Amino acid sequence: MANGNKLVIVESPTKAKKIGGYLGPGYTVMASVGHIRDLAKPSQIPASQKEHFGKFGVDVDHDFKPYYIVDSNKTKTVAGLKQALKNADELYLATDEDREGEAIAWHLVQTLKPKVPVKRMVFHEITPEAIQDSLHHTRDVDSNMVVAQETRRVLDRLYGYELSPVLWRKVGPGLSAGRVQSVATRLIVERERERIAFVRAPYWDLQATLAVSSDLAESGKETFQARMVELGGKRLAVSKDFTAEGKLTDSASKDKVVQLDEQLASKLADELKDADFTVAGLETRPYRRRPQPPFTTSTMQQAAGNRLGMSSRASMRAAQSLYENGYITYMRTDSVTLSQQAITAARQSVEEVYGKQYLAEGPKQYATKTAGAQEAHECIRPAGSHFRTPQELAATLPPDQLKLYTLIWQRTLASQMADATGSTATVRISAPTQSRGESIFQASGTVIEFPGFMKAMGYASDPAKGAQEDGSLPQMSQSEQLKASAVEPEGHETQPPARYTEASLVKTLEAKEIGRPSTYASIISTIIDRGYVYERGRALIPSWLAFSVIKLLETNFPQYVDYHFTALMENGLDQIAHGEETGKEWLTRFYFGSGPGAAKSAEEAHKGLQEQVAQLGEIDAHQVNTIEIGDGLQVRVGRYGPYLEDTAHLDDKGNPKRASLPEDLAPDELTVEKGRDLINSNSGGPRVLGTDPDTGGRVELRTGRFGPYLALITPEIEQEMKEVEEKKAAGAKKVAEPKPKMASLFKTMNPDTVTLDDALKLLALPRQVGQIEISDAKTGEVAQATVTANNGRYGPYLTSTKADGTTDTRSLSSEDQIFTVDAATAQELFSQPKYGRRARGAAKPPLRELGPDPETGKAVSIKDGFYGAYITDGETNRTLPKQYTAASIEPQVAFQLLAEKRAAGPTKRRRKTSTRKTTSGKSTAGKKTTGSKKSTKTTKTSATSSAKSATASQSSPKKTTTTGRTKRTTSGGKA
Repeated sequence: MANGNKLVIVESPTKAKKIGGYLGPGYTVMASVGHIRDLAKPSQIPASQKEHFGKFGVDVDHDFKPYYIVDSNKTKTVAGLKQALKNADELYLATDEDREGEAIAWHLVQTLKPKVPVKRMVFHEITPEAIQDSLHHTRDVDSNMVVAQETRRVLDRLYGYELSPVLWRKVGPGLSAGRVQSVATRLIVERERERIAFVRAPYWDLQATLAVSSDLAESGKETFQARMVELGGKRLAVSKDFTAEGKLTDSASKDKVVQLDEQLASKLADELKDADFTVAGLETRPYRRRPQPPFTTSTMQQAAGNRLGMSSRASMRAAQSLYENGYITYMRTDSVTLSQQAITAARQSVEEVYGKQYLAEGPKQYATKTAGAQEAHECIRPAGSHFRTPQELAATLPPDQLKLYTLIWQRTLASQMADATGSTATVRISAPTQSRGESIFQASGTVIEFPGFMKAMGYASDPAKGAQEDGSLPQMSQSEQLKASAVEPEGHETQPPARYTEASLVKTLEAKEIGRPSTYASIISTIIDRGYVYERGRALIPSWLAFSVIKLLETNFPQYVDYHFTALMENGLDQIAHGEETGKEWLTRFYFGSGPGAAKSAEEAHKGLQEQVAQLGEIDAHQVNTIEIGDGLQVRVGRYGPYLEDTAHLDDKGNPKRASLPEDLAPDELTVEKGRDLINSNSGGPRVLGTDPDTGGRVELRTGRFGPYLALITPEIEQEMKEVEEKKAAGAKKVAEPKPKMASLFKTMNPDTVTLDDALKLLALPRQVGQIEISDAKTGEVAQATVTANNGRYGPYLTSTKADGTTDTRSLSSEDQIFTVDAATAQELFSQPKYGRRARGAAKPPLRELGPDPETGKAVSIKDGFYGAYITDGETNRTLPKQYTAASIEPQVAFQLLAEKRAAGPTKRRRKTSTRKTTSGKSTAGKKTTGSKKSTKTTKTSATSSAKSATASQSSPKKTTTTGRTKRTTSGGKA
């Protein structure tokens, strides 16, 4: 089959296994597991290179030369590839055919330095035919695509490293700014601002239930419904006639539309109940609906979100697996083109599954209309020259992959099917009113006579709803009399703009040419993980933190969150990929700026990022982190989260009253009225629950730094508090504050529903459980011990105290056990050995069972751990992200998070370095210095190794000749 040994390198182990099976003997297929090297972080730059590369890992003063290093977790992979290359007589680079794949191939050449012929093989599907064909049609590494990817990577590094520190200083630590993520966040924040400013406007209409004649009910024919659209010769106001301020638009006012209120609508309904309804007009129009093009990355994500409820990240993960296992073509594409082989396969499948009558008259080819389309391979479709049906794969694929494959299969077949045809009938019906003249009602119905492509897509009319909206109307004739069985007034309200879902956000990003569809899943994932956005159902809601971040960027860096400017940057990268622009010049304009003379066009003239950051001036952090609500209320984004502040009403100390914000309260739901309720019920101060009958003290529910807690203010404590206030008033600076007895709420308790009885139980802790016998493990001596139950920093626990004062502890499995555990159970727990630093009680039950993982088949659950809730399958653990709760997270999302953690591999822990202390004044003379020499030697070796693993490269690689001996592709860079 093949002479000699050929080394083939792909990105993923799954892909390697599949392709290895197709190539057979003579080929060694290995995986690079993504990129093998990347830009160095400043901490990874050797001291000798700090001057040039120390800030960004990029030398901005010398053509933006990047400093690459092989990461520590890839050294073993690189070593394995180098070893395999020694035994190979040819090297095939089979990475994906997009910018990232091209860059991975280039980095492999730069790192492995092969002395054998190098060939770039490309394919769009992993099938035996496609792999064999790619072996005979190899090419060189595309240097333009490599430069475009490298430019994008450098651009993102400059953007993030310059702007993120501004966020750290003025908003909060650990925040990040990103070229596309910040713009995506701004879209979501702007939509929420629109919802906050939106004023709902009420409007009414009437709905009549009509029948053709009075004997219809007896004949069994169904009635139909019609809605009032005109009154007295004027059109009724509908939602589109109102502005966001709740007023009629200028055009509606000019047309003098009628806005019904509840009183008038009810009056008209009474007048029309016995009125004569007459058919005033009939219109029938032909109906035709054409199939949509096959899927691109963007449209697949949108359809998966709308029809399957899958997140962008989940759909891309499922698509990646389908591609790597040979079920679909490459899933990162802007193209809707179908190859001739695919058209033939699709038409054959349509004929086999649905019949020849459902085929389009001739093959259909679709044109890509996406601006800046770059990965012009082919659309996303089932792989191979014969499409497998979903039924054939039902027993093979996990549920999420099967659903997505079904959607791709349906869409591909539908693209070669006939149009859906039918007719739409509209009837206008008049009825006289006593007070406002003639009224007009209208009804429409669509009849699908031939479903065409709808047969494959599984819906009748509306692809988003999956069902036909309107049914057929009964036969009627002009001037025919109709009978109303009911006329009811219906009230409506204008609705604010809908929040973005992942699908609609992807659609908007693509329409504005922001980013690329292949990156949308990671962008959305990033803004959620950063805490800028959280999900409620499918809606994306911005956090108050996002409001602060976007406010800072809009105020100080408007250009970098401007939609048009971001699109221009993306178009610039496309031009570089096509060889129409150089990366060095483009980065120079971005970072150092370009005046009208240097810019390619007037709209591209701007200050550079470096100059804007350098001339930033002072930013008012208080102003950035304040969001006005109205009437003196404002949200403040503080170090420990957002809170509400009332500047119009001060507390006893002259400070604004404050209140915590519920985590589930969306920004547009925080009205002035809601804010006043929060301030009044829990204005950052205590809420009195009642009086303790034993001490006469006041029981308060307070909100602290770490959440709500209880406090018991006894008369003695209250007297001490008064004395402290008096001392402060007299000028005392340091006065010890009295500390009342306090208790934390259980995790299961809701602060809004905590009762006085609940509070008294918690404040009475620790609870006396009883007496038990404890046997000394060494001597066997038995002693009596008193056991108490309490709640602590690390959860509920028992404490045993012997007569001599020695204590021991054991953990409880739940907080509720504090009040239910008895002496017998305590005796059993203390009779068991104690492991580690903490006692091991009964294993905590999972917070939630999620079912089997679709990839591994292992049972997945959510458990409560030392650092909070986490997702686990018994082998892989993943901390539950803060935007989710154990109850709210979707199982598919949890499975996806675990899959990402498995793919990332185990986290490497940093080794702790110990420093030997020398006691001052003690002589070390005469002691051996071997250890010191050894340490020095180790340090030198480590530094040398670090320097060797790093490679500095210019931003614009020369073209690589990959069919013969590899040539050097960098100048001035490290080998």
